[in-house]
Formats: sequence, C-alpha cells, structure tokens
Amino acid sequence: MGAKPRVLAIVLAGGEGKRLMPLTQDRAKPAVPFGGIYRLIDFSLSNIVNSGYLKIIVLTQYKSHSLDRHIARNWRMSNLFENYVAPVPAQQRRGDHWYLGSADAVYQSLNILDDERPDVVLITGADNIYRMDFSQMVDQHVETGAELTIAGIRQPLELASAFGVIDVNKTDPRRVAAFVEKPQDTSGLGLPDSPNEFLASMGNYVFNTDALYKVLSDDAVDPSSKHDMGGNIVPFFVGQDTCGVYDFTFNNVPGHSDRDRDYWRDVGTIDAYYEANMDLISVNPVFNLYNDRWPLLTGHSNLAPAKFVYGHHERLGHALDSIVSPGVIVSGGEVIGSVLSPGVRVNSWSTVRESVLLDGVSVGRNATVVRAILDKYVVVEEGAQVGVNHEHDRARGFHVSEGGITVVPKGARVKVTLYVPTPAEAPDASDASDAAGASGSAGAPAGSEAFEISDGFGGAEDDGATTLV
Repeated sequence: MGAKPRVLAIVLAGGEGKRLMPLTQDRAKPAVPFGGIYRLIDFSLSNIVNSGYLKIIVLTQYKSHSLDRHIARNWRMSNLFENYVAPVPAQQRRGDHWYLGSADAVYQSLNILDDERPDVVLITGADNIYRMDFSQMVDQHVETGAELTIAGIRQPLELASAFGVIDVNKTDPRRVAAFVEKPQDTSGLGLPDSPNEFLASMGNYVFNTDALYKVLSDDAVDPSSKHDMGGNIVPFFVGQDTCGVYDFTFNNVPGHSDRDRDYWRDVGTIDAYYEANMDLISVNPVFNLYNDRWPLLTGHSNLAPAKFVYGHHERLGHALDSIVSPGVIVSGGEVIGSVLSPGVRVNSWSTVRESVLLDGVSVGRNATVVRAILDKYVVVEEGAQVGVNHEHDRARGFHVSEGGITVVPKGARVKVTLYVPTPAEAPDASDASDAAGASGSAGAPAGSEAFEISDGFGGAEDDGATTLV
C-alpha cells in the first residue's frame, strides 16, 4: 500500500437499541435525535468526513426508514469525484436470513468491496458521541503492518470486570497481546505507561481488505460463531498476532480543548443518553458542539430562528443554561438547563427544567416538565405534569429510568389525570425530587386516561403569538 491508501468506510447502523426504548420504538438507534438538531449517526459520519474519507456505506436493518430519510436528505455528496454516503439495507445476498451479527452484516456486503477495491476498510459504530480523526488511526495501521487495528479508550483498571480488556504488548503497546473478556483478575493488565488504566474497545476497526475478506468468509461457514466483530473476528487476529491497537488518548482533533479531548460517550441507555445531552449545556461544556475546526455536520431545516416573547415580570419567556434550536418559541414560559429541539413550543407560566424535548413538542400553559425526555410531537396539555411524581408517571404508562428520567413516547398527549397514591406512598406523592426506582410501567388507574396518540401537529395557541404549523 502507498502512503495514502484507498479507504472505504462502513458504518454499522442496524442496531435495535432495546435499552433505549421507547426512543427506539419507531426508529433505529442511530436515528435517535440528539443535542437539538443532530441524530446519533451524525457524529460518526462527521468524524469520517472530517478525516478525509468520502466513500461511506451505512449498513441498516432495524426500523431504518427515518435513518434512510435522514441520510438521503442531509448527507449528499458531489458526484464529481464519485464520493457518496449510501445507506445499504439488509439484502439477503448470502443466505435467506437477515444480519446475524456485526460480522455477518459486513460479510453480506462484500460485493461493495469487490466494486470499490479499497486497500483498507474503516468500520465504525453509529451510536457514540465523540470526535476522532480516523486518518491518524489509519496511518498507524499502515505503519505497523497490522492486518487489523482496533481503537481503544483508557478506563480505570477497577472497571475492567465490566469490559472487554485489550491487553497490550508490554514492549510494543501498539500491538495486542490478548483480548480478555470481563476479567476478574486484573493483575498485569494495566498499561505500560499507566498501570492503573486499561484499554477498552471503542468498536472502531481498520482492516486490510484482503484479510477482512478471508476472515469473514471463514467465519460465515463456522456453525459455532456468533458472527460478531468483537466476539469472533478480533480474537482471530489476536491469535494470529496480527492485531494492533490505537490508543484514543493520542488522537489530536483540531480545535479540541483539554476538557473535551478524550470525550467518548456510549449512549446505549436512557440515563446515558440523558447525561450526554446534559454534557452539552454547561458554560464550559464537557463536549463542545462549537468547535468549528472539526464541525459536527447535519442538515439544516428551513425553520425560522428561535423566538422568546412576553417580557413581563410575572410572564417572562426565557431560557437559561439551555440549547435552543431553530423554530423554537418560548412564549411566556421558563426553560432552565434543557435541550429544545426544532419546532418546540413552551407556553405561558409553564416550566421546563433539566429536560430534553425533541422536535415539535408543545408544552401547554401552567404545565411542568422536570428531568424528562419528551419524544417528537408530544403535547403536554395545560396544567399537566411530567417528571414531578414518578409513580404517577408509571401509572400513566410512561417509562421511568433507573436514574429517575421520565420518557414520554412519540406523539403522546399528556393529560391532567387524577392520581390516587397508595397509602404507602401518600406522604411522598408531592415530592418532585423523588429518585425513581426500577424502570417499567403499570396500568393506568380505572377511569383515567394516561395519554393518547396525537397527529403531531396540535398545540395550544398562546394569546395570539405565532402558532406552529
């Protein structure tokens, strides 16, 4: 291979994302909105494009419509240099089954490698929040002569039992000596330059094309294989002593700060998703959206700028310590420590605190939303509450996470309903700071209506202020 190898990027975006329910009830996990105007997949695609790689396929499968539409609308490349971002659905090219695992997904798409004939293949996930220059990883891969290079992120050694541990070669820390799954004994697993840390796999891989082609073909006919990249493919290369590791700590992205340099967040759960959104809104954010030297790319809507109306002391439309997207109208309401996505409306005397509101949400007058995630087109009716009482939330059928985050599903209409607490919980019924227990839901009390599905276009009009259509 030459100094600049031909690179094809493959994004694995077919995951179901069960732990993110109900946000993944109608969409694939990579299509979940994030940070106001983005989708989760935008972070992976932005990293690839900013790294200089402009031939990208996205392997989709589970509830892919919104993901396919997002890519088609917002990730169009110029045909002049034959660059593209192309979603590729499961096609049953190599058997009458859908994808059996991450390795099988790539195996069933080997025809694309035949067409493009790249020197190396970059494979990434589509559901993590981070910045990374993949070209530096590819450069190391070529320099070391490895057949596979995996990206690793440093974690404290005491957490090793929860991860697959990359045990590096002590004389050459850029090579993998062993891959140990959730070890109980961590002796000798620390890094040479930091004995109290280890490397955990980030799910990013660089393969020599020929080696990838062969190992996937062999894996496909192995009846004992789970056809998984991390579980089957990586151990093969480790066993052949042809596996390298790239330490994410040494990745240098233009415009990064010391605070967000090594930021990487797996948003696989509701609590992790919520916390990652909260990371964006501090004065000195843990993850900086405003680094224009390594921009986060996505499509831009034709919505009007955000607007804040009513300036009376008792009726003040304002947002503090928050992200406010285009098309938002805060009409006499209060927003604190929250993320408002495009088209959100917050009406008079209502309060939204420490919450994430996705596109088109409408919060009625005198309503309260606290530590909640409201999916697209949710309507919170006048005087209704979300997140104030977790038992009430569960009784209405809403999901409450282990961390106490209430999630209202897409298109729901939150009504003012009568909630009668049990004798055991009555003293705490009004405690808005209740830390939620186990997640789940219960049936609504007899005679009450927990929520109904809206057409997504409703919303209360507020004293002649501009309405959303």
